[in-house]
Amino acid sequence: MKFLIVTGLSGSGKSTAVDVLEDIGYYCIDNMPPELIGKFAEISAQSGGKLEKVAFVADIRGGDFFLKLDETIKQLKSENEDIKVLFLDSADDIIVRRYKETRRKHPLDEVSKGNIRRAIDTERKMLVPIKEQADFYLDTSGTSTAQFKERMYSLFLESGEQPLRMDVCSFGFKYGTFNEADLIFDVRCLPNPFYIPELKEKTGLNKEVYDYVLSFPEAKELLKKLIDLLDFLIPLYKKEGKSQLVIAFGCTGGKHRSVTYAEAVGRYLETKFPKLRITHRDIDKH
Repeated sequence: MKFLIVTGLSGSGKSTAVDVLEDIGYYCIDNMPPELIGKFAEISAQSGGKLEKVAFVADIRGGDFFLKLDETIKQLKSENEDIKVLFLDSADDIIVRRYKETRRKHPLDEVSKGNIRRAIDTERKMLVPIKEQADFYLDTSGTSTAQFKERMYSLFLESGEQPLRMDVCSFGFKYGTFNEADLIFDVRCLPNPFYIPELKEKTGLNKEVYDYVLSFPEAKELLKKLIDLLDFLIPLYKKEGKSQLVIAFGCTGGKHRSVTYAEAVGRYLETKFPKLRITHRDIDKH
């Protein structure tokens, strides 16, 4: 089992780090009291392999409990070599700007009487012994969110490649648009099987409908161009740090043309994204 303790300066990017860790399979627990980390590690070890990677976020929000993190880390490292510490840092000016943008209070706001720079300085001093024990140190000052995520993937994902969760869906415009989609393609421009009596009650999951929709030269050309477009766009989304991409195809009722294209495109993308999901929102509606 792998255990990771995520800590560091408030405003340095721990929330983003947790998002990445969850994407690559870590079970994450935020604001965990240090004294309970060891107990949870014991429970995880007895889970029979159900939890392979666990990340604990412990920081100044824990108040007096946090003061025991240094001691907890030393104890856990002496007992388990698979426990690592990730320390996140950032320049004072960057942290001040981030707090102003989010309009949130620093955890030491009351102690510092509202002086954000005094709060940051106090927190830095408290974190010195923990920083010295860090196995991984990342300064997020001059990096974009996408660059920070990429660095996290390179550190904690064995292949170093960012996983992209892919969903390909179909829907019918008559039932409303697909709000979750990042990309929506309208295929109502193609001949509609609804007007073919023997195909009307079937769906794009049936071979007869699938073959009919793609039997037209323009339908075949559209499929080719869509695949070319997605081959171009997907690497760009990955480069920008996107962890999930939802592609939706819409037709009038969501039973024939949109289902056919979701299946055709989904089958192609499955060769590159094994965990891809294909769903059909309106296929059973009348």
